[in-house]
Amino acid sequence: MENHNEPHRSFTSQFNELELSFEQEKLRLKTHQTIQKVTDDFGRRHTFNTAIAATMELLNSANKFLESNTKRSDQEIAQEALESVILMLAPIVPHLCHALWKHLGHGDSILDASWPSVDESALIEDSILLVLQVNGKLRDKTQVAKNLSREELEKVALSSKAVGRFIEGKKVQKIIIVPGRLINVVVS
Repeated sequence: MENHNEPHRSFTSQFNELELSFEQEKLRLKTHQTIQKVTDDFGRRHTFNTAIAATMELLNSANKFLESNTKRSDQEIAQEALESVILMLAPIVPHLCHALWKHLGHGDSILDASWPSVDESALIEDSILLVLQVNGKLRDKTQVAKNLSREELEKVALSSKAVGRFIEGKKVQKIIIVPGRLINVVVS
């Protein structure tokens, strides 16, 4: 029998021990950002419409994630997101959430489950998605560590095969870096 004084499931320790893919980390980040927002919306702000909107965004993200990710660990990440959505919507639509809770395989009532807790480690973003441009036109996107130096970012841009095709045989005049967003290689 589950202990209902604990969070709805101990995904936190389970996922912290795994090496997660970028897509898995992205869904976990979205899940825990949503839990944090909905908890604040219900508890402090009393704004239910934004809480519902946030859970629907998470549900859309989980569905999109499931379309292209089919490994067992992917299913567990999606399960965490879906259970969180159901638990966050339970105060608003309890009968529907009770049925969905049972459908996800829980034998107990959703009334016995506790509110989902935020995993602070899931909120840490270690990497960012950078857009790589040549003369202002999108040529590639790449995932990089968040704390790279300017020189390292320049190397990333210049080592991209897609960027390389457009700068081959041309002189690089300058490299414009918008931190956390994009790198634009200007050639003549």
